[in-house]
Order: sequence, then structure tokens, then C-alpha cells
Amino acid sequence: MTAEVTTLEDRQTWQAIGRGTMCKCPHCGKGKMFKSYLKVTDYCASCGEQLDLHRADDFPPYIAIMIVGHLLVAVMLHMEMTWHVNPMLYIYTMVPLAIILPLAILPSTKGAIVGFQWARRMHGFGHPAQA
Repeated sequence: MTAEVTTLEDRQTWQAIGRGTMCKCPHCGKGKMFKSYLKVTDYCASCGEQLDLHRADDFPPYIAIMIVGHLLVAVMLHMEMTWHVNPMLYIYTMVPLAIILPLAILPSTKGAIVGFQWARRMHGFGHPAQA
């Protein structure tokens, strides 16, 4: 009686995160990850890897808001301590930036999280039939 052992190839986590950040397939790095703004393609057009298994949910917006929030607070503190600016300047500059910047980095953030999930074989990405 012999047991069949299936070994899966090693997936480089940081490489997959980097490819996802560039909105490319975490497997080959060539195909596009998104078919629209935040809609992940079902399969990579280049290598055929199934990408719709991700469970990113609310994590990408959370990360994007945290990054932008920390940046804007640092800029606001620097401006206040250096120049003592009029508070209306914050309304005119920081509010639009607080809306635009998270939307701008959201696809890259989601791509990085999908890449991480693919590399760590989470949520069906590690099924032996797909290895």
C-alpha cells in the first residue's frame, strides 16, 4: 500500500505581492488582474491561472485609508508646526486628497492582497488541481 504524495511548487510571496501591486497576474506577471476598476478577472489571459478565488473583501479599502490617513496627518502636522497655516487651507487641500488618494491606490492595494492570497494558497488558490 503506497501513499501518493503531491508536492506543490513554492510560490514567492513578495514576488506575488509585487506583481499584484502592479495589477498583474501573481503567477506569470504578464496578464492583467482586473477587467474593470476593481473587478478581478476570472482567469489570467496569459497563463490561465484562476484569479476569481480571492476573498479580499474590505481589507484593501482599509489598508488604502490607513496609508493615506497616515500620510495626510503627517503633512498636516508638518504644515501646522512649520507655517501655522489658515485652517481653511486644510479643507481646500486635505479633503480632496483624502478622497482622491485612496481611490487612486485602491487597485494596487487590492492587487497586492490578491497576490498575497495566491502565494499563501488561501481560499482555494492552493487546490492541487490548480497547482
